[in-house]
Amino acid sequence: MDRLQKEQLISDVRSDLTGKSIVIVAKQSGVTVEKSTQLRCSMRAVDAKIRVLKNTLLSIAITGTEFEEIKSFLKGPVMLAYSSDPVGTAKVVSKFAEENEEKFKIIGGFMNGQVLSLKSVQILAKLPSLNELRAKILGLLVAPATKIVRTIKEPMSRIARITAMKS
Repeated sequence: MDRLQKEQLISDVRSDLTGKSIVIVAKQSGVTVEKSTQLRCSMRAVDAKIRVLKNTLLSIAITGTEFEEIKSFLKGPVMLAYSSDPVGTAKVVSKFAEENEEKFKIIGGFMNGQVLSLKSVQILAKLPSLNELRAKILGLLVAPATKIVRTIKEPMSRIARITAMKS
């Protein structure tokens, strides 16, 4: 890879990270191409990306960005997972790490101006996703209307049952 290609790659990584709310760093060694492809597909499903780069290029790419504090995690073969959806990304990466314990380990991450430890990423992965929260809120909003309709309808249903029993 010549100098211009490296500069382009660094620029691409910087633009990819712009506006992302979470970056998770994981050590990966010995992960098969098939498993890596599965992880990429799972990440796409939650609108997240993964990137595997040389640590020197990655270090240069995050210099001057809010994610500069993760430089301490860049030792050995690492992978970056990043997205605007912190919970979805943490869920996918944590699940993959559980399935591939020996070959893939979460080191830490960065979210909202804070460095995340492994434990923080795991806690984040246990939270309900954005879609789950939306469904719960929608259920809470619809429940009172459903109860009102059932209460209004119920007396008529009782009359129908009573007349059906007597005949």
